[in-house]
Amino acid sequence: MKARERIIRKINKTIEKRRREGSSESGNGVLGRLLEEENLPDNEVADFIINLLFAGSETTAKTMLFAVYFLTQCPVAMQQLQDEQDSLRGDCNGVGMLAWQDYKAMSFTMCVIDEALRLGGIAIWLMREAKEEVVYQDYVIPKGSFVVPFLSAVHLDENLYKDATTFNPWRWMDPAKSRGARFCPGAELSRLQIALFLHYFVTTYTWSQLKEDRMSFFPSARLVNGFQIRLTKRHVTDSTLPTQNC
Repeated sequence: MKARERIIRKINKTIEKRRREGSSESGNGVLGRLLEEENLPDNEVADFIINLLFAGSETTAKTMLFAVYFLTQCPVAMQQLQDEQDSLRGDCNGVGMLAWQDYKAMSFTMCVIDEALRLGGIAIWLMREAKEEVVYQDYVIPKGSFVVPFLSAVHLDENLYKDATTFNPWRWMDPAKSRGARFCPGAELSRLQIALFLHYFVTTYTWSQLKEDRMSFFPSARLVNGFQIRLTKRHVTDSTLPTQNC
């Protein structure tokens, strides 16, 4: 809460500065566009920026953490991911950087990310307000009521996913599983960031878990003990990497 207050104070100072600069300067970036909306009070603008910061950083970072956690519990998936990433490690130009075609070749990595999102989704619930009375089966939702759909209930539904509580990235090799997704505008950028993190993490380090841990979904998705691990630098020689045609 204290950190939130400090961030809001900084945002409010920026808002005041932008308003002093006038409309010609305020239109740059998300904040500028929000300030152009005359009916938005400053506290709502600040709240929107806070949500934007959370959605653009913590969600991706937590998904990275959950992916490593689930891989630790599934050595077979860990090995297959490592093999895929090792195959991309020895590039032909010697600069050690991935190209776009390397990212598009990470088929199993994408399955790992999808499964980590399913089991450890950050947005486990949403808050909505009923704009009008809604009748659903035997239920009546009065106008103005708050409705909180629990998204994780869908991801853990045994009618949709066999062994729903088991980490199984291979389930996403079925193209039908990737249809009908509810994407946010930054979904593809986040997938790229997570894939790059996994590449450099699994090709550079091995690790061991120091303390038992488990997922909790209250008040948000998290690992109750912070997932403590010990890292060890990998020593991968060129001879152990797959041969690539340059």
